This record gives sequence, structure tokens and C-alpha cells, in this order.
Amino acid sequence: MPAAIYLLRAAVAALSLGILASCGPARLPAEGEINDPTEPTNRAIHQFNVGVDRAIVRPVSTAYGTVVPEPARESLSNFAGNLDQPLHVVNDILQFRFDDAAQNTFRFLVNTTFGLGGFFDPATDMGLYAEDTDFGETLHVWGVSEGAYMVLPLLGPSTSRDTAGFVVDRVMNPTRLLGEVEQDYATGVAVADLANTRYQFRDTIDGLLYDSIDGYAQSRLLYLQNRRFELRGNQPLDFADPYEDSYIDPYEDPYAN
Repeated sequence: MPAAIYLLRAAVAALSLGILASCGPARLPAEGEINDPTEPTNRAIHQFNVGVDRAIVRPVSTAYGTVVPEPARESLSNFAGNLDQPLHVVNDILQFRFDDAAQNTFRFLVNTTFGLGGFFDPATDMGLYAEDTDFGETLHVWGVSEGAYMVLPLLGPSTSRDTAGFVVDRVMNPTRLLGEVEQDYATGVAVADLANTRYQFRDTIDGLLYDSIDGYAQSRLLYLQNRRFELRGNQPLDFADPYEDSYIDPYEDPYAN
């Protein structure tokens, strides 16, 4: 029964991909180019997120980071990361990156067995580093354009492509095959990992949200720059270098026949 539900959700994900594919071929945005047609709405959601952070997220993460010892927090983060490995493998396969799929698979097996379910990370000591990916990146590789900038309630900055990717990742994550009780534990661990991340980067996040003249514009710029940097090493399969024909070898004699 769980497998049947998983297949149904995967079918919904495939349908979503078909709708997205109609958006046209991918185009790498120019440096500094920002597509933000719903900026007033995005700014309102950003302010809502800042309010939630001030009232709930920041105090909870501070208490978590202060009360829970660092080794325990690190173990929970390792466990949360290990739960994501099967989803990375699925996306690696969809991107035809079979070497990354094999590495993530071995990493998951090593940490699940020798790392006591993923609470420890012996795979990294063995040189099996995590090759993180997501369905937003899969869409990029398959040729779906970035789309408009978006701010999601509670989740923060995104784009229309990455938002669709986030939804599909939630649907087809193999950890959904776990039982209901196990899924509740996985959700709790994921929340703890988010609290730990907020605590670790508290100075940077506080400066961005509370000390910037325009926290919205700064968050948008940093998100788009970081995401595009991640994906420029992952050009769409049909990407062509626009400067290829104009390239001149400085060591080549321009008058040679």
C-alpha cells in the first residue's frame, strides 16, 4: 500500500513536470537580472516571515542552540541529512548523473549501517561526500527556465521553478514510504536541523533581516546569486556558449591559412 501511494504521488509529480515543461526552454539570466513581477506581494510575505522569525524562530533556535550540546545537535543534523540521501539519489538519476547517484547511495548505506542510522558520518571520513541536489536542479538540467522570483510563507526566497521543485521533492521523497510514526520522527528531526541551522548562522541572518536598509532586496539578491552560482556548473543539456564563435586563441597566428 505505501508503495502504491508513492507511485501515485510520483505520477502527480510527473504531471507537474509536464505543465512546467510548457514554460519554454531554459535561459541563463544575465548577471544582476531580476524577474520580480509580484514584488509588493513578495515584500508583504517577507515581512510576515520576519515577524515569525522574530516571535518564534529566533527565540526557539537560540534556546535550542543554548540548551542542546553541540555533539547532539550535530548528530541530529547528520541524521536529517541522511534521510535526504535517497531523494538526492532519485534526482541524480533523473539528471543522468549516475556517478553522483552511486556516491550518494554508498554514502547512505555506510552512514545508515556504520553510522548508527545516520547519527554519525563515517562516510565523509571515507571520502564519500554528499552530492546534494533537488528537483529544482533537475528541472534546470531538463531545460525549464528559472521563472519569477517568489517569497514563500515561512520558507523564504525561491523562484517559480524552485517552488515547483520543492513541491515535487516533497511528493516523491522515498522517506514517505516510512510508517506514520517514523514520518513524525523524521519531521521532528528536520525541524531540529532547521533550528540548528538558524542558530549556527544567527549573526548573518540577523544582520540580513534586521540590520539591512532593505532586507527584502538584500535577501533576494543573495538568494538569486547563490542559486545561480550553484546551477551555472550545471548548464542545461542543450546549453551553447554564446561566446564560442567569437573566441580567439591569443597564441594563434590570425594570418595563418
